Amino acid sequence: MARLTRPRRALSTNPLKTSAPLGAAMAYLGVEGAVPLFHGAQGCTAFAMVHMVRHFREAIPLQTTAMNEVSTILGGAEQIEEAIANLRKKADPRFIGIASTALTETQGDDVRGELAEIMARRPDLADIRVVYASTPDFDGALEDGWARAVTAIIDALVPEIDPMWRDADLRQVNLLPAAHLTPAEVEEITRMIRAFGLKPIILPDLSASLDGHLAEDWAGKSLGGTRLDDIPAMAKSAVTIAIGESMRGAATLLAERGHMPVQVFPSLTGLKAVDAFVAALMRIAGTADAPPAIRRDRARLQDAMLDAHFQTGGLKYAIAADPDLAYGLSSALAGMGAQAVCCVTTSAANPIVEAIPCETAILGDLGDLEDGARAGGAQLLISHAHARHAAAATGLPLIRAGFPINDRLGAQDACRVGYRGTRAFLFEVANAMLAHPHAPRPEDFGAAPIDPEFEHDRPQTAPH
Repeated sequence: MARLTRPRRALSTNPLKTSAPLGAAMAYLGVEGAVPLFHGAQGCTAFAMVHMVRHFREAIPLQTTAMNEVSTILGGAEQIEEAIANLRKKADPRFIGIASTALTETQGDDVRGELAEIMARRPDLADIRVVYASTPDFDGALEDGWARAVTAIIDALVPEIDPMWRDADLRQVNLLPAAHLTPAEVEEITRMIRAFGLKPIILPDLSASLDGHLAEDWAGKSLGGTRLDDIPAMAKSAVTIAIGESMRGAATLLAERGHMPVQVFPSLTGLKAVDAFVAALMRIAGTADAPPAIRRDRARLQDAMLDAHFQTGGLKYAIAADPDLAYGLSSALAGMGAQAVCCVTTSAANPIVEAIPCETAILGDLGDLEDGARAGGAQLLISHAHARHAAAATGLPLIRAGFPINDRLGAQDACRVGYRGTRAFLFEVANAMLAHPHAPRPEDFGAAPIDPEFEHDRPQTAPH
């Protein structure tokens, strides 16, 4: 069990955290025909867009209300109305998701009230679903903004069903994935649910919008995602499944609207975690056994665990990630005999931090990761792409996980959940250790570390 600590210092070195508005924008992009709208200055939007474009390698339809000096002081209601009208004219979106920024939150705009007035007096905008989530940059991280956006969508678009007249579809299940899950991971979870004959409604569904596919016509809005007509139907599902502790609040609200049970799975990485998920699907589907394909995937994971335990047993590593991702990967490695000597995370709002298998979880930055890795004798680093500087400084291999990953292609295709994804993750860790350069002679130990990013540039010694 981890104890959360907050280093007291006046600066951040190599920041780890990604802002809450960016997390909300990413969630909005998982809805069909959507345009995320930042209520703030243009710089806030440009910064977030650059990060998402470099991570997903896709065109991102992120827009802004473009607050200026006057509107910042007097209020930004006119900017919101003008932005919605312009988007209606140019992109014709079916859904607009508004995320606040630190600028408007500090100014104190009543965005929710202003938005209600705008929609009431503008019947020409009635065909657009507009949702607002409060996501100031100074409160929370990427997963917090994502969770607040999903909660706002449910609050605005899912009606409350009278329990006396509820007509539930016993084969339909709601799936609420957390921010750390990649499009490929959402697709894998969906495959597992459908293998039991169940019909999932995923909110938000990045596997249909940011999975990296060519579109016939890009019109300045999301290329796919959760169908708007399916969102109200979520109230009639048999059960709501949330992946990630950060989604518990959204799942609870959805369950209250539809009077259904909730099951929250903190992680789907690792044999024990996936077994619990499969057991739940068996109960929902009313079957006594899993499908043959699922059972074969489990057997292959068991074999992979036998193969990889030589590299993972006793492995010391340092991890820096949002709480849900840090818990998922570290709990899976703990089951393989690895030890987290340093854990750095981004948010104190998620109670899963206390369950991370590390003595201390630091609410800090990648400078803390570098210091903790050195102090704990780590052999491996796990974090997003900005940790490559810490990897170069320490000479340790880096497994890239989280957001952003802007120095590698295919971030949306990484899958570390389910039996298949866990198998791939264990091989990834084991291969990172096998590929790490070892000192061939005792006198080479203690030499200057080799930058793993430039290892291929070393002069090769000719064979004798």
